[in-house]
Amino acid sequence: MKATVVPAQVTTVEDRIMGSLGFSQLILLIVPIFIGGGLFVLLPPFMDGSTYKYIVIGIVTLLCIVMAIRIKEKLIAHWLVVMLRYNLRPTYYVSNKNTTAHREHYITKSSKPTHDQEKATTKTTRALPHLEINKAAQVYALINDPEANVRFEPTTKGGFNVRFTEIKD
Repeated sequence: MKATVVPAQVTTVEDRIMGSLGFSQLILLIVPIFIGGGLFVLLPPFMDGSTYKYIVIGIVTLLCIVMAIRIKEKLIAHWLVVMLRYNLRPTYYVSNKNTTAHREHYITKSSKPTHDQEKATTKTTRALPHLEINKAAQVYALINDPEANVRFEPTTKGGFNVRFTEIKD
């Protein structure tokens, strides 16, 4: 028995059930029959004809027929769903290049910082410890040593851990 691979594009083709109508189009054309039957039974006068029932059934039938029309091989109902999902999604601006967050503040010579600005700058800036030249050379040699088993691991909160699993003197 010969097995063939079916491409993914072929599996998305909708089957035609009756004439050139697909399953979803047939469902859209059958829905007004059930809605009309429900309106006929549930609304007064019960199990009797009335002008407003016929008008509502006619409007529902017209809506379902319009939604069953195909445009560019897609139903109008599908296009409505796509447009509603797009318009109802949350609209967040992820980044804004004009923001001043995380930028350095350069003080010009003409303006002097006030007392509040000096407090703010001293609170936000941290002085990193500086190693002496010989200690820095030892650290660089340790990091570059393949036998030292140095691992750099990011933490879940954005931190950074350095782990030495084996150190030889």
